[in-house]
Amino acid sequence: MQVIDWDLAVTTGTRLVRPGPQVSKEEARQAVAELRTLSREAEGHVREFTKIHTETAPQPATIVDRPGWIKANVEGFRVVLEPLTQRMGGGDNPPPAIVTAVGSRITGVEVGAVLAFLASRVLGQYELFLPPDPTGQEATGRLTLVAPNIVHAEREMNVVPRDFRLWVCLHEETHRVQFTGVTWLREYVRSQMTEFLLASDLDLPTLLDRLRSAADTVADVVRGGEGNLIDAIQSPAQKEILDRLTAVMTLVEGHGDFVMDAVGPSVVPSVSEIRAKFAQRREGGSRLDRTVRRLLGIEVKMKQYAEGSAFVRKVVDRVGMDGFNKVWTSPETLPTTPEIADPDAWIHRVIGTPALPA
Repeated sequence: MQVIDWDLAVTTGTRLVRPGPQVSKEEARQAVAELRTLSREAEGHVREFTKIHTETAPQPATIVDRPGWIKANVEGFRVVLEPLTQRMGGGDNPPPAIVTAVGSRITGVEVGAVLAFLASRVLGQYELFLPPDPTGQEATGRLTLVAPNIVHAEREMNVVPRDFRLWVCLHEETHRVQFTGVTWLREYVRSQMTEFLLASDLDLPTLLDRLRSAADTVADVVRGGEGNLIDAIQSPAQKEILDRLTAVMTLVEGHGDFVMDAVGPSVVPSVSEIRAKFAQRREGGSRLDRTVRRLLGIEVKMKQYAEGSAFVRKVVDRVGMDGFNKVWTSPETLPTTPEIADPDAWIHRVIGTPALPA
């Protein structure tokens, strides 16, 4: 059973996505080559600073354009949503074929439109969920950098290209180090996402009620409200799971921001200028752009960067990097959402001693 027409999602996304900045073939070649080199350089800085070690051999980043990013994310979505698709197809009362066919095309267009919006904004990501490799030789995750978006951002902000590219690589390489060095972390996130999907209510009355709630949310956000579609369509059981997912993603995103800013001054000469201009850029955009970001929960993600970074910074200040790294011991040592806001509570629970004065 196909819940989403993935081919249509790719076609729609690549048709709607805006073209990247105008660059010559030589400029494009140089940007790709430098990003690959800087990703390797950044990995060394990150491993040395975080003290997270892994047996995984270093790999250069995969450099893509905007359509390439869309295709890669569709592949990831298919992997993530497979448990839900199997459950819906194997139920006692599967929906009629015509309903499935029409519904999958509608959702395919919707997914494609969302990816087209995001594809012109994402600078890079660590792809956790890739299609299975039959040979078992490929890495389980992949660091992807979107070259046109990085070039567009550095031009828009008028910053030193090499400095900005290394700065971006520091953040994204932190995620690769997290998920390759902390062996249980990827499976933990995957299991939480699967549990979240399977906790959804799939009966028709509930689905219609969620759609009405989503429509109300859209109207509220357009008027300036604070809601987002993720909150609007989840079931009560999913809220608890999402709270755990939010806590771990706030940690990994905040850790990435913390490492980027901590390592940056020693290897990125213009880091203070880049950080100031990038923060201003994050808050900018048209009213429509800000509305869509809020609907998709992107504003929540920006808040995660700040809250997670503040948590990491305070813990490292109090107990050092070795003390902070106890966070990676097991799922039980991850901070809860309340502990993200109160790092002393996490220190007391996990390390077992009162936090030292700052």
